[in-house]
Amino acid sequence: MNAPPHHDDEDDNEQVFLDESDIIHEVAMDNEDLPDADDDSELEEEDSNFVHKFTAHTGELYSVSCSPTDAALVVTGSGDDRGFLWKIGQGDWAFELQGHEESVSTLAFSYDGQQLASVSLDGIIKVWDVSGNLEGRNFEGPGGGIEWLRWDPRGHRLLAGSEDFSIWMWNTDNAALLKTFIGHGNSVTCGDFTPDGNNFSLSWEIICTGSDDATLRIWNSESGKSTHVVQGQREQACEHVVDNNALASHSDSIECVGFAPSGSWAAVGGMDKKLIIWDIEHLLPRGTCEHEDGVSCLAWLGASYVASGCVDGKVRLWDSRSGKCVKTLKGHSDAIQSLSVSANHDYLVSASVDGTACAFEVENFR
Repeated sequence: MNAPPHHDDEDDNEQVFLDESDIIHEVAMDNEDLPDADDDSELEEEDSNFVHKFTAHTGELYSVSCSPTDAALVVTGSGDDRGFLWKIGQGDWAFELQGHEESVSTLAFSYDGQQLASVSLDGIIKVWDVSGNLEGRNFEGPGGGIEWLRWDPRGHRLLAGSEDFSIWMWNTDNAALLKTFIGHGNSVTCGDFTPDGNNFSLSWEIICTGSDDATLRIWNSESGKSTHVVQGQREQACEHVVDNNALASHSDSIECVGFAPSGSWAAVGGMDKKLIIWDIEHLLPRGTCEHEDGVSCLAWLGASYVASGCVDGKVRLWDSRSGKCVKTLKGHSDAIQSLSVSANHDYLVSASVDGTACAFEVENFR
């Protein structure tokens, strides 16, 4: 028998090449038999349950909004200074909202889905003709950054609150500035028209706004005058009018508030990892939904179910009657910043710091 050849250390470091004559036996292997790779991205995808993922952005997503009339149409805004219109289930279609030079932070469709407003952090407001040629027009606006946008629930009037203490209202059909509301002593952090655009008893429409000056103001939309001022007890006015008991029930900052379609229940989420369901009529908490991390955004799916977006990158669906988590939706690797429900309530769309948006099926949770 021949002795095995001697190899020194240098020989051991030499490259060895094999050809077909060196193959002793072939073994067939299924993919399931292969060892796990160091990269777990494939496993993450398998663990996800989204039906569509939009990945055209190159920065974190700040906002997402679903069209109120087209169940597939979605718009997202990002720190990459771009907005995109895209469609659920149609990965080959997207339209870029060009022209912004800063992060696109706020997006909102008009009540009929024909127009879309977009705002960037430099205060530039653009309105897009969604039903026609998708042309975007710049609107004259406040000198400071825009805090929020709201559409008239019955027409093409757009309301915006600014960090320069003012509120502006335009007719978006002809880009005309209708009114400027002056009276707050600090940044105007929230506002809206009355739900149906009218107050039932007067000839003019009601507008309600809240500010960092700790006041809530009611405005006459025709005269632009403030008719009532409610002085707050805290440094900031809450995003919506919620009883002080709701604020006291959280031990950290409140990040989101949303009313159920019936208007009798509300959900309040905060960085204390809680989503609390409130009975508005009786000013009593119905239940507390405990999370693993802070709650950053929410959306009601219908009368019975509410979705929460969290800092841990997960979206959770809750039965508002029992306070139990009925489903956890996975698809993101970083915090959820915004949630929106499709027009037919079949899809929930999430926008994340990870730069993607995911659409999940939620037709069984209404």
